[in-house]
Amino acid sequence: MAMMSKAIKSIAFKKQQTTKVFRKGDEVEVASQEYGFIGSYYTATIISSLGDCHYKVKYKTLLTDDESAPLEDVVTAAEVRPVQPHQHEIMTENNFRMYDMVDVFANDGWWFGFISGKIGQEYYVYFPTTADNIAYPADVLRFHQEWSNGKWITLPRQERIFDLH
Repeated sequence: MAMMSKAIKSIAFKKQQTTKVFRKGDEVEVASQEYGFIGSYYTATIISSLGDCHYKVKYKTLLTDDESAPLEDVVTAAEVRPVQPHQHEIMTENNFRMYDMVDVFANDGWWFGFISGKIGQEYYVYFPTTADNIAYPADVLRFHQEWSNGKWITLPRQERIFDLH
């Protein structure tokens, strides 16, 4: 469990590799670097490139303080990655298992955690950056993937200690 905890923290606090140049109109996910939001990603569209290290983005789900328009922000290239590929086929074939690393769509973004249990049709997800353990239906979960060397990598599943089916 200690090795898993170390691996999870390194993923949650990781900066993205800047192996892809994004263009105006590209859909991306932006990692939050704000306290209380680390380990979360928000879908956005690239508005413009600001040199080699920054982008101006418009968020799809985050709004301005007065909630009148989508939030626009300047972010570093290390906070930006492509949108993950759709996983519907993977998820219908492979139910989630104990300790699977997942992303949960909640509070307008994707939050990194791991499966800590299942009761009925809901999976409990533990969030290492907040120490919360919350139940969610499967339709708001996706297997966690890492953007590495210009491609998406699905992390290997943990040993099947518990079967959650």
